[in-house]
Amino acid sequence: MSWLILLCQILFVSPEAGLVQETLVRLEKSEPHMGTRFQITVFAPNQELGKKAMEQAFARIAHLNTLLSDYLPDSELMKLCAQAGKGPILISSELFLVLEHSQKLARQSEGAFDCTVGPYSVLWRRARKSLLLPDTSELANARSKVGYSHLSLDSKAKTAQLLLPGMRLDLGGIAKGFAADEALLVLKSHGLSRSLVAAGGDVVCGDSPPGKAGWDIGLIELPGDLGFKRHFVLANGAVSTSGDLEQFVEIKGQRFAHILNPKTGLGMTSRQSATVVAKRGIDSDGLTKVLLLAPLETAKTVMESVPGTSARLVTPLDPAFPSRGATVQTMGEFPRLERKP
Repeated sequence: MSWLILLCQILFVSPEAGLVQETLVRLEKSEPHMGTRFQITVFAPNQELGKKAMEQAFARIAHLNTLLSDYLPDSELMKLCAQAGKGPILISSELFLVLEHSQKLARQSEGAFDCTVGPYSVLWRRARKSLLLPDTSELANARSKVGYSHLSLDSKAKTAQLLLPGMRLDLGGIAKGFAADEALLVLKSHGLSRSLVAAGGDVVCGDSPPGKAGWDIGLIELPGDLGFKRHFVLANGAVSTSGDLEQFVEIKGQRFAHILNPKTGLGMTSRQSATVVAKRGIDSDGLTKVLLLAPLETAKTVMESVPGTSARLVTPLDPAFPSRGATVQTMGEFPRLERKP
Protein backbone atom coordinates (compact mmCIF):
# COMPACT_ATOMS: atom_id res chain seq x y z
CA MET A 1 0.00 0.00 0.00
CA SER A 2 1.42 3.39 -1.01
CA TRP A 3 1.82 6.21 1.44
CA LEU A 4 -0.43 9.27 1.31
CA ILE A 5 1.66 12.30 2.24
CA LEU A 6 0.40 15.85 2.73
CA LEU A 7 2.16 18.94 4.06
CA CYS A 8 0.67 21.47 6.43
CA GLN A 9 2.03 24.35 8.46
CA ILE A 10 1.18 25.30 12.01
CA LEU A 11 2.16 28.33 14.05
CA PHE A 12 3.23 27.89 17.66
CA VAL A 13 3.45 30.77 20.12
CA SER A 14 6.06 31.00 22.87
CA PRO A 15 6.59 34.00 25.19
CA GLU A 16 10.28 34.20 24.28
CA ALA A 17 10.30 33.56 20.56
CA GLY A 18 6.86 34.75 19.50
CA LEU A 19 5.53 33.01 16.39
CA VAL A 20 7.35 29.87 15.32
CA GLN A 21 6.37 28.18 12.06
CA GLU A 22 6.71 24.41 11.83
CA THR A 23 5.90 22.28 8.83
CA LEU A 24 4.22 19.00 9.67
CA VAL A 25 3.84 16.10 7.29
CA ARG A 26 0.53 14.24 7.24
CA LEU A 27 0.94 10.55 6.39
CA GLU A 28 -1.73 7.90 5.98
CA LYS A 29 -1.42 4.19 5.41
CA SER A 30 -3.72 1.18 5.74
CA GLU A 31 -3.05 -2.53 6.13
CA PRO A 32 -5.25 -5.61 6.60
CA HIS A 33 -5.19 -7.03 10.13
CA MET A 34 -7.64 -8.88 12.37
CA GLY A 35 -10.16 -9.39 9.60
CA THR A 36 -10.49 -5.69 8.79
CA ARG A 37 -8.38 -2.77 7.55
CA PHE A 38 -6.42 -0.68 10.01
CA GLN A 39 -5.73 2.86 8.82
CA ILE A 40 -3.22 5.07 10.59
CA THR A 41 -2.97 8.85 10.14
CA VAL A 42 -0.14 10.86 11.69
CA PHE A 43 1.23 14.39 11.66
CA ALA A 44 5.00 14.18 11.89
CA PRO A 45 7.89 16.66 11.64
CA ASN A 46 9.31 14.62 8.75
CA GLN A 47 8.47 11.64 6.56
CA GLU A 48 11.22 9.44 7.94
CA LEU A 49 9.97 9.62 11.52
CA GLY A 50 6.34 9.29 10.49
CA LYS A 51 6.96 6.21 8.35
CA LYS A 52 9.11 4.54 11.00
CA ALA A 53 6.50 5.10 13.70
CA MET A 54 3.67 3.84 11.52
CA GLU A 55 5.59 0.72 10.52
CA GLN A 56 6.19 -0.08 14.18
CA ALA A 57 2.53 0.58 15.01
CA PHE A 58 1.42 -1.84 12.29
CA ALA A 59 3.98 -4.36 13.56
CA ARG A 60 2.43 -4.04 17.01
CA ILE A 61 -1.02 -4.76 15.60
CA ALA A 62 0.29 -7.77 13.70
CA HIS A 63 1.95 -9.11 16.84
CA LEU A 64 -1.24 -8.70 18.86
CA ASN A 65 -3.08 -10.70 16.23
CA THR A 66 -0.72 -13.63 16.88
CA LEU A 67 -1.79 -13.44 20.51
CA LEU A 68 -5.52 -12.71 20.33
CA SER A 69 -6.82 -14.28 17.11
CA ASP A 70 -9.17 -17.26 17.13
CA TYR A 71 -8.62 -17.71 13.38
CA LEU A 72 -4.90 -18.45 13.57
CA PRO A 73 -4.47 -22.05 14.79
CA ASP A 74 -1.08 -21.28 16.35
CA SER A 75 -2.09 -18.05 18.10
CA GLU A 76 -1.58 -17.83 21.85
CA LEU A 77 -5.35 -17.72 22.32
CA MET A 78 -5.87 -20.96 20.38
CA LYS A 79 -3.04 -22.65 22.24
CA LEU A 80 -4.87 -21.75 25.44
CA CYS A 81 -8.11 -23.15 24.02
CA ALA A 82 -6.32 -26.38 23.12
CA GLN A 83 -5.70 -26.85 26.86
CA ALA A 84 -9.38 -26.51 27.80
CA GLY A 85 -10.31 -28.83 30.65
CA LYS A 86 -6.71 -29.07 31.79
CA GLY A 87 -4.64 -27.03 34.23
CA PRO A 88 -3.85 -23.29 34.29
CA ILE A 89 -1.62 -21.89 31.54
CA LEU A 90 0.86 -19.01 31.83
CA ILE A 91 -0.09 -16.37 29.24
CA SER A 92 1.30 -13.08 27.95
CA SER A 93 0.52 -9.80 29.68
CA GLU A 94 -1.45 -8.63 26.63
CA LEU A 95 -3.71 -11.68 26.48
CA PHE A 96 -4.20 -11.58 30.24
CA LEU A 97 -5.18 -7.90 30.13
CA VAL A 98 -7.80 -8.47 27.41
CA LEU A 99 -9.22 -11.54 29.15
CA GLU A 100 -9.33 -9.71 32.47
CA HIS A 101 -11.16 -6.78 30.89
CA SER A 102 -13.56 -9.17 29.15
CA GLN A 103 -14.33 -10.94 32.39
CA LYS A 104 -15.03 -7.65 34.12
CA LEU A 105 -17.51 -6.72 31.39
CA ALA A 106 -19.07 -10.19 31.62
CA ARG A 107 -19.65 -9.86 35.35
CA GLN A 108 -20.99 -6.32 35.10
CA SER A 109 -23.32 -7.16 32.21
CA GLU A 110 -24.46 -10.43 33.79
CA GLY A 111 -23.11 -12.43 30.87
CA ALA A 112 -24.37 -10.26 28.00
CA PHE A 113 -20.72 -9.81 27.03
CA ASP A 114 -18.96 -13.15 27.12
CA CYS A 115 -15.67 -14.04 25.43
CA THR A 116 -16.33 -17.78 25.90
CA VAL A 117 -18.83 -17.79 22.97
CA GLY A 118 -16.25 -19.47 20.72
CA PRO A 119 -18.31 -22.68 20.28
CA TYR A 120 -21.19 -20.54 18.97
CA SER A 121 -18.82 -18.63 16.69
CA VAL A 122 -17.72 -21.85 15.02
CA LEU A 123 -21.36 -22.74 14.25
CA TRP A 124 -22.18 -19.30 12.87
CA ARG A 125 -19.12 -19.08 10.66
CA ARG A 126 -20.29 -22.33 9.10
CA ALA A 127 -23.85 -20.98 8.83
CA ARG A 128 -22.64 -17.92 6.91
CA LYS A 129 -21.11 -20.22 4.32
CA SER A 130 -23.86 -22.84 4.14
CA LEU A 131 -26.84 -20.50 4.73
CA LEU A 132 -28.21 -23.13 7.09
CA LEU A 133 -29.06 -22.45 10.74
CA PRO A 134 -27.35 -24.56 13.38
CA ASP A 135 -29.80 -27.18 14.60
CA THR A 136 -31.02 -27.30 18.19
CA SER A 137 -28.74 -30.16 19.19
CA GLU A 138 -25.68 -28.32 17.88
CA LEU A 139 -26.65 -25.17 19.75
CA ALA A 140 -27.30 -27.15 22.92
CA ASN A 141 -23.90 -28.85 22.67
CA ALA A 142 -22.18 -25.49 22.13
CA ARG A 143 -24.14 -23.93 24.99
CA SER A 144 -22.80 -26.55 27.39
CA LYS A 145 -19.29 -25.18 26.77
CA VAL A 146 -20.14 -21.48 27.05
CA GLY A 147 -20.11 -19.37 30.21
CA TYR A 148 -17.72 -16.79 31.57
CA SER A 149 -17.78 -18.45 34.99
CA HIS A 150 -15.85 -21.34 33.42
CA LEU A 151 -12.87 -19.10 32.62
CA SER A 152 -10.53 -18.73 35.59
CA LEU A 153 -7.81 -16.06 35.77
CA ASP A 154 -5.05 -15.76 38.37
CA SER A 155 -3.87 -12.14 38.52
CA LYS A 156 -0.78 -12.98 40.59
CA ALA A 157 0.46 -15.91 38.53
CA LYS A 158 -0.84 -14.39 35.25
CA THR A 159 -2.41 -17.71 34.27
CA ALA A 160 -5.69 -18.62 32.59
CA GLN A 161 -7.66 -21.84 32.79
CA LEU A 162 -10.63 -23.04 30.74
CA LEU A 163 -12.42 -25.31 33.15
CA LEU A 164 -14.50 -27.33 30.66
CA PRO A 165 -13.20 -29.52 27.81
CA GLY A 166 -14.15 -28.11 24.42
CA MET A 167 -14.32 -24.49 25.53
CA ARG A 168 -13.21 -21.91 22.99
CA LEU A 169 -12.65 -18.16 23.33
CA ASP A 170 -13.53 -15.43 20.85
CA LEU A 171 -12.14 -11.93 21.47
CA GLY A 172 -13.62 -10.40 18.33
CA GLY A 173 -15.82 -8.11 20.42
CA ILE A 174 -12.92 -6.30 22.06
CA ALA A 175 -9.55 -7.11 20.45
CA LYS A 176 -9.59 -4.50 17.68
CA GLY A 177 -10.25 -1.67 20.13
CA PHE A 178 -7.34 -2.84 22.27
CA ALA A 179 -5.06 -3.17 19.22
CA ALA A 180 -5.92 0.39 18.18
CA ASP A 181 -5.07 1.61 21.70
CA GLU A 182 -1.71 -0.14 21.54
CA ALA A 183 -0.92 1.19 18.08
CA LEU A 184 -1.61 4.74 19.25
CA LEU A 185 0.75 4.23 22.19
CA VAL A 186 3.50 3.22 19.74
CA LEU A 187 2.93 6.40 17.73
CA LYS A 188 2.99 8.54 20.88
CA SER A 189 6.25 6.89 21.97
CA HIS A 190 7.79 8.46 18.85
CA GLY A 191 6.46 11.87 19.84
CA LEU A 192 3.56 11.73 17.35
CA SER A 193 0.67 12.74 19.57
CA ARG A 194 -1.37 14.05 16.63
CA SER A 195 -2.34 10.60 15.41
CA LEU A 196 -5.40 8.47 14.67
CA VAL A 197 -5.88 4.72 14.32
CA ALA A 198 -9.04 3.37 12.65
CA ALA A 199 -9.98 -0.31 12.57
CA GLY A 200 -13.30 -0.96 10.88
CA GLY A 201 -15.91 0.39 13.30
CA ASP A 202 -13.33 1.39 15.91
CA VAL A 203 -11.38 4.66 16.02
CA VAL A 204 -8.79 5.77 18.60
CA CYS A 205 -7.23 9.22 18.37
CA GLY A 206 -4.71 11.44 20.10
CA ASP A 207 -4.26 15.20 20.02
CA SER A 208 -6.13 17.26 17.45
CA PRO A 209 -4.80 17.77 13.92
CA PRO A 210 -3.02 21.12 13.40
CA GLY A 211 -5.41 24.05 13.55
CA LYS A 212 -8.42 21.87 14.40
CA ALA A 213 -10.50 21.38 17.52
CA GLY A 214 -10.35 17.63 17.00
CA TRP A 215 -10.56 14.82 14.47
CA ASP A 216 -13.62 14.81 12.23
CA ILE A 217 -15.51 11.57 12.98
CA GLY A 218 -18.26 10.55 10.57
CA LEU A 219 -20.91 8.18 11.87
CA ILE A 220 -21.72 5.33 9.53
CA GLU A 221 -25.30 5.49 8.21
CA LEU A 222 -27.22 3.12 10.47
CA PRO A 223 -30.46 1.21 9.79
CA GLY A 224 -33.39 3.57 10.42
CA ASP A 225 -31.15 6.54 11.23
CA LEU A 226 -32.49 8.77 8.49
CA GLY A 227 -32.04 12.39 7.50
CA PHE A 228 -28.40 13.40 7.05
CA LYS A 229 -24.78 12.41 7.49
CA ARG A 230 -23.69 12.89 11.08
CA HIS A 231 -20.24 14.06 12.16
CA PHE A 232 -18.64 15.10 15.44
CA VAL A 233 -15.24 16.22 16.68
CA LEU A 234 -13.10 14.04 18.93
CA ALA A 235 -9.61 14.30 20.44
CA ASN A 236 -7.79 11.99 22.88
CA GLY A 237 -10.55 9.45 22.88
CA ALA A 238 -12.12 6.48 21.15
CA VAL A 239 -15.36 5.70 19.35
CA SER A 240 -16.82 2.37 18.24
CA THR A 241 -19.95 1.44 16.32
CA SER A 242 -21.43 -2.06 16.22
CA GLY A 243 -24.48 -3.54 14.52
CA ASP A 244 -25.34 -5.69 11.55
CA LEU A 245 -24.69 -3.26 8.72
CA GLU A 246 -21.62 -5.05 7.32
CA GLN A 247 -21.42 -8.49 8.93
CA PHE A 248 -24.62 -10.54 8.79
CA VAL A 249 -26.23 -13.56 7.20
CA GLU A 250 -29.76 -13.94 5.83
CA ILE A 251 -31.29 -17.39 6.30
CA LYS A 252 -34.86 -18.20 5.28
CA GLY A 253 -35.72 -14.52 5.07
CA GLN A 254 -34.33 -13.58 8.51
CA ARG A 255 -31.27 -11.43 9.00
CA PHE A 256 -28.85 -12.45 11.75
CA ALA A 257 -26.00 -10.20 12.90
CA HIS A 258 -22.49 -11.50 13.60
CA ILE A 259 -22.99 -10.35 17.20
CA LEU A 260 -24.00 -13.47 19.11
CA ASN A 261 -26.23 -13.58 22.16
CA PRO A 262 -24.41 -15.72 24.77
CA LYS A 263 -27.76 -16.75 26.29
CA THR A 264 -29.20 -18.23 23.10
CA GLY A 265 -26.30 -18.75 20.73
CA LEU A 266 -28.21 -16.90 18.02
CA GLY A 267 -27.12 -13.83 16.09
CA MET A 268 -28.82 -10.56 16.95
CA THR A 269 -31.95 -9.87 14.82
CA SER A 270 -33.15 -6.47 16.10
CA ARG A 271 -31.01 -4.49 13.61
CA GLN A 272 -30.04 -2.17 16.46
CA SER A 273 -26.78 -0.23 16.22
CA ALA A 274 -24.74 1.23 19.05
CA THR A 275 -22.06 3.92 19.04
CA VAL A 276 -19.96 4.40 22.17
CA VAL A 277 -17.47 7.18 22.87
CA ALA A 278 -14.89 6.47 25.58
CA LYS A 279 -11.34 7.29 26.55
CA ARG A 280 -9.96 3.97 25.28
CA GLY A 281 -10.74 1.67 22.39
CA ILE A 282 -10.87 -1.40 24.61
CA ASP A 283 -13.77 0.30 26.43
CA SER A 284 -15.68 1.66 23.45
CA ASP A 285 -15.35 -1.62 21.52
CA GLY A 286 -16.57 -3.87 24.32
CA LEU A 287 -19.32 -1.54 25.51
CA THR A 288 -21.07 -1.48 22.13
CA LYS A 289 -21.80 -5.20 22.58
CA VAL A 290 -23.03 -4.66 26.13
CA LEU A 291 -25.36 -1.95 24.87
CA LEU A 292 -26.77 -4.23 22.16
CA LEU A 293 -27.13 -7.43 24.19
CA ALA A 294 -27.78 -6.49 27.82
CA PRO A 295 -31.08 -5.15 29.22
CA LEU A 296 -31.03 -1.38 28.81
CA GLU A 297 -30.86 -0.57 32.51
CA THR A 298 -27.99 -3.03 32.97
CA ALA A 299 -26.15 -1.50 30.03
CA LYS A 300 -26.60 1.98 31.47
CA THR A 301 -25.17 0.85 34.81
CA VAL A 302 -22.14 -0.69 33.11
CA MET A 303 -21.52 2.45 31.08
CA GLU A 304 -21.80 4.68 34.12
CA SER A 305 -19.00 2.66 35.75
CA VAL A 306 -16.58 3.80 33.01
CA PRO A 307 -15.75 7.52 33.39
CA GLY A 308 -15.97 9.69 30.30
CA THR A 309 -18.25 7.31 28.40
CA SER A 310 -21.31 8.19 26.33
CA ALA A 311 -23.43 6.33 23.80
CA ARG A 312 -26.02 6.53 21.05
CA LEU A 313 -28.40 3.59 20.49
CA VAL A 314 -30.40 3.41 17.26
CA THR A 315 -33.38 1.02 17.17
CA PRO A 316 -35.34 0.67 13.90
CA LEU A 317 -39.10 0.99 14.34
CA ASP A 318 -39.49 -2.04 12.09
CA PRO A 319 -36.39 -4.26 11.68
CA ALA A 320 -37.78 -5.58 8.40
CA PHE A 321 -38.18 -2.06 7.00
CA PRO A 322 -35.44 0.25 8.41
CA SER A 323 -36.52 3.01 6.03
CA ARG A 324 -39.50 3.61 8.30
CA GLY A 325 -37.22 5.28 10.81
CA ALA A 326 -35.86 4.54 14.26
CA THR A 327 -35.86 5.62 17.87
CA VAL A 328 -32.59 7.13 19.07
CA GLN A 329 -31.45 7.08 22.69
CA THR A 330 -28.36 8.80 24.00
CA MET A 331 -26.55 8.12 27.26
CA GLY A 332 -24.10 10.38 28.98
CA GLU A 333 -22.82 13.51 27.24
CA PHE A 334 -22.67 12.23 23.69
CA PRO A 335 -20.82 14.65 21.37
CA ARG A 336 -22.88 17.21 19.48
CA LEU A 337 -23.60 15.96 15.97
CA GLU A 338 -23.24 18.20 12.94
CA ARG A 339 -24.95 17.87 9.56
CA LYS A 340 -22.69 17.42 6.57
CA PRO A 341 -23.58 16.90 2.90
